[in-house]
Amino acid sequence: MDDDSARDASGVADSPAGREASGTAGDDAGGREMNAAAPAGPAASTRAAVIAGSVVVLILASLLGGALGSIAKAACRAGAWNVGVEQYQAHCYTDIYPLYFVEGLSAGKVPYVSRHLDPPHYVEYPVVMGGVMQATAWVVRGGSDVGVRGREFYDITVALLSACLVGGVVATAYCAGRKRRWTGLLVALAPALILGAFINWDLIAMALSMAALAAWAAKRPVLAGLLLGLAIATKFYPVIIVAPLFLLCLRAGRLREFWLTAGSALAAWLVVNIPIAVAAPTGWATFYSFNARRGADWGSIWYFFQTEHWPVLGGLSIPAINLTSALLFLVACVGVAALALLAPRRPRLPQLIFLLTAAFLLTNKVWSPQYVVWLVPLVVLARPRIGGYLLWQAAEVAYFYAIWGYLIFVIKGGAPFPDAVSPGWYFAALLARFATVLLLSALVIRDIIQPEHDVVRVTDGADDPAGGVLNGAPDRLVLAFQRE
Repeated sequence: MDDDSARDASGVADSPAGREASGTAGDDAGGREMNAAAPAGPAASTRAAVIAGSVVVLILASLLGGALGSIAKAACRAGAWNVGVEQYQAHCYTDIYPLYFVEGLSAGKVPYVSRHLDPPHYVEYPVVMGGVMQATAWVVRGGSDVGVRGREFYDITVALLSACLVGGVVATAYCAGRKRRWTGLLVALAPALILGAFINWDLIAMALSMAALAAWAAKRPVLAGLLLGLAIATKFYPVIIVAPLFLLCLRAGRLREFWLTAGSALAAWLVVNIPIAVAAPTGWATFYSFNARRGADWGSIWYFFQTEHWPVLGGLSIPAINLTSALLFLVACVGVAALALLAPRRPRLPQLIFLLTAAFLLTNKVWSPQYVVWLVPLVVLARPRIGGYLLWQAAEVAYFYAIWGYLIFVIKGGAPFPDAVSPGWYFAALLARFATVLLLSALVIRDIIQPEHDVVRVTDGADDPAGGVLNGAPDRLVLAFQRE
């Protein structure tokens, strides 16, 4: 992205393979470092890391991941999405195909502007996502067979999302720093990401978010802000990035760059939102009103509490869940702010972004299976150790299969049916996913409080490869308590 990129291409070669191959002995569930060491020795290890982190390899791996994700949906594309529970038995469910019809796109309706159904219904997604849906619908509008158009709508969307996967992987690799470009492969080929890639349009927001982070790493705050604003206008979760950025810039005395980024993000968000908000205020506001009145949904801890009839927590109303969830997330935000300002060494930017994103999912009333797309690049950047990553991926994959089997159980009213998953097994998978994200969060917090466990800093000798102007900058606001 700038002259750092040229140095990055050659800089990997001078990374000491002995350090690259070493980790912190006696670590826990996240114990083994994500290293590219090979038995052939330092030179072979370094060459392998350079090759694995090259743009060509990363693009090919991303295309492979996208292809595998598409194959996983093959049964639905062949017609299972039109046949009752068959799409759940084949574990190939996607929102993309049915929403072509449910949102009225097949009938020529325009998101936010056109109402359809009784009572009236508008698209419940942010404006960039609605725009992508509309643009895709325009491309396929010429066909006479609505079923064929629906399949083409899905195919074009998958092609777009595959391109976003490529962009997100390359951006993540850039943010990882010159010695860990190859860790982008852990995004491209993450099993849970492959399974969840084409459930919804989340890959667009992931790609824009990681591109924004890469632009920040390249010390281009305005570009970072523009991309971040578009990401927030696609899926609201990237707004989380703003808080860690502010806290770290405050500690490092780099608020000028923060305000350039935040201002650019706000400008980009306003540019794409104001025209829709003015032309169709009710349709534009549907995303916000829909989420406010939405109840505890699949995957969330609140759904577990309600379904299992926990005392107090299981009987909360929707407004009470909204309030409780918001308060818990606020507590997590205060904790992350304390870490940012009081840690003995300034945390790395991806560490704080991961912690806040994880806190949002842990406390939120909705946790859809495709939300794994949000977390994968953040986990790889925040804590590049293989043990915790694999444990978490196993839990995410288990949940992916459990949710579809559980939906069969619900649809069939609990009657015996092939591939149905009982509530007991489903909630075991839900709690396992919850626990592994909580575990990763605890390990990242440990890495922040005890920086000697952070392999990016200890093994690579780096400060904050994704930090941009924060990378190597001295602290200006010093509130840290030094450990003896």
